[in-house]
Amino acid sequence: MSKNVDHQQRRLEVLAAARRVIVRDGIEAATTRAIAREAGYSSGILTHYFDDKDDILSSLLRHSHERSRQRRVRRTAGVTGLAALRELLLDSLPLDAERTRETRLEIDFWSRGLSARRLAEVQRREHAKLRAATRRRLAEAHDAGEIILAAPPERPDARQTDAKSDAGGHVGGDVEGHARDDVAGVDDLDAVTKRLLALVDGLSLHLLLYPDRVTRAEAERLVLAELDRLTPPS
Repeated sequence: MSKNVDHQQRRLEVLAAARRVIVRDGIEAATTRAIAREAGYSSGILTHYFDDKDDILSSLLRHSHERSRQRRVRRTAGVTGLAALRELLLDSLPLDAERTRETRLEIDFWSRGLSARRLAEVQRREHAKLRAATRRRLAEAHDAGEIILAAPPERPDARQTDAKSDAGGHVGGDVEGHARDDVAGVDDLDAVTKRLLALVDGLSLHLLLYPDRVTRAEAERLVLAELDRLTPPS
C-alpha cells in the first residue's frame, strides 16, 4: 500500500516540476533532464514513473484539466443553467494568477500538439469534456427559459426535401421529420457552444499576448455581454 502511495506521490511531484518548467521557461525547455532537475531527481528515476517525455506531458495535461474541472464543480455547486454557464466560462479565463498559469500551460500545449499526435489526442478529449459541459449548461438555461436560441436558417433544399417526403419518397414520414427537428436543435446548441468557447479561447490568448489591449475586466465584460445577447428581452 505504501509503495502505491509513494509511486503516485512521485508522479505528482514530477508533474508539478514539469508544470513549473513549462510555465517559467516554455514547453521546448521541458526536457526530461530539466524536469528531473526541477523535481530533484535523476533522469533515470523518471523512467520508473513515466514511459517518456510525451507520457509526462500527456499526464500533465490531463492532470491540469482535472484540477480545473474540480474547481468548476466547486464553483457551480448548487447552481444550474445560466448561472452555472456564467461561472464555467469566466472560470476558463485567466483572470487570476492560478488560471493565468493554467492558460500559459494550455497555450504551450497547443503548439506542441501540432506536431505530437499523442498529445493532440489528449487535447481533443479534454476539450470535448469542456464542450460537453458548456453545451449541457446551455441546454439547461434554454429549458429554463433563461436564454433564447435562434432557429437556424432554413436550408435551400428544405422545401424540396419536404415535398419528396409528402410524395412518399425515401426521405419522408413522421420519423424522418422528427429526426430533422432534432438535428436542427442540436446544431443550434452546438453553434452557440462553439462561439462561446472560441470567444473564451481568443480572449485568453489576447490576455496573455496583448495585456495592454485587453484587460481582465474587459474580457469578463465581453463574455457577460455575449451571454446577455442570448437572454430574452425583459
